[in-house]
Amino acid sequence: MRRAGLVVWLLALALPVLSGCGLVSSSGTFRHTTLPDGQKPLAGAKLVVTSKSFTEGVLLGKITATYLAAAGANITDLTGAPGSASSRQAQLNGDADILWEYTGTGWVNYHNETETIADPHELWQRVHDIEKKDYNLEWLPPSNFNDTYAFAASTPTAERLKVKSLSDVAALPVRDRTFCVDDEFFSRADGFIPMLEKYGLPYNTPNGVPSGNVTRMDAGVVYTATARSSPCNFGMVYTTDGRVQNLKLVVLQDDKNYFLPYSGTAVVRGAILDRYPQLRTLLGTISEHLTDQLMRELNGRVDIDGQDPADVAYDWLKSEKLVE
Repeated sequence: MRRAGLVVWLLALALPVLSGCGLVSSSGTFRHTTLPDGQKPLAGAKLVVTSKSFTEGVLLGKITATYLAAAGANITDLTGAPGSASSRQAQLNGDADILWEYTGTGWVNYHNETETIADPHELWQRVHDIEKKDYNLEWLPPSNFNDTYAFAASTPTAERLKVKSLSDVAALPVRDRTFCVDDEFFSRADGFIPMLEKYGLPYNTPNGVPSGNVTRMDAGVVYTATARSSPCNFGMVYTTDGRVQNLKLVVLQDDKNYFLPYSGTAVVRGAILDRYPQLRTLLGTISEHLTDQLMRELNGRVDIDGQDPADVAYDWLKSEKLVE
C-alpha cells in the first residue's frame, strides 16, 4: 500500500479529486501540548497536515501535527487520507500544506523514473529539484530512516547460517537459498528476479535459485513464515515494519545497493515555507530523531499493541523532551 505502483496511482487520480471540505481525516485528532520552553514560533500560522492511510504515514502526520501545534500553529489534521493518491493530490491542489513522503515514491511513482540511484542523498536531491521546479513543493532534507524493501531471517537462522548480508546468502549452498515473497514483489521489474541476478543467483537455475526454492504468499504471511524459517529461510520485508522487531527478525544488508532508497521526507508547499520559514528548523528537529529502529518501535505500538497513533506520537515526542 505504501508503495502502490504507478497504475494504481493513476487510477486513484481518475476518481473525484478530494479537495477542500471533501478531504477528511480517517484517524481522529492529535494531542494538544506545548514546547518545553513555552515559546510559540508558529503563533498565528494556519497549517493543514495530511498523510496517507497506512500506519507509518499516519504516525508521521500525528507527530507533525502535535509538534507544530505545540509550536503555536492552528493545525487542521487531515491525516489518514483514504486512497494512495488523495493526500498527494490535496497538496498539489493547495488543500494541504505538509505531507511526509518517500524519495523512492517520488522518483518512481510520481515521475516515472527507472534509473536506480543507490545513494540516498543523491536520490533526494534529484527528487527535490524536480518537485521544486514542477510543483513548487519543497522536499526538506531526508530523515535517517529508509522504509524500503529488504530480506530478513529469523535470529536463529541468521546465526546458524552465519549470514548478515545478501552476499552471504549468495554464498550459501543451494538448499539453503529458500525465499518467501509476495506476488507483487516477485513480478515487478525492480523486484525479486532482478535482485537475484544482481547477486549472481539466476532464478530457476540449478546453481542459482531453483523455482522450488521460492514460495509466493500474501505479504503479511511472509513475516510469520520467515520467523518460523518454514518454508523459507529468507523473507521479503519492509525495513521499518513493526513485525521485524516483534518477531525478532534480522534484516540483511543490501551490500550491493540493489534496492532503491525510500527515505522519509517532510514535503512542504513552497508558498507555505516562504511564509513560515521556521518550519525548516521545526520539521528538521523531527526528522533528525527518526531512524529505522525507532519507526519499527512506533509502528509496532500501533499495529501489534493496538495503541492509537495520536497517543503514540504524543508519548514519543514527550519521551524525547520535544514537548511538555
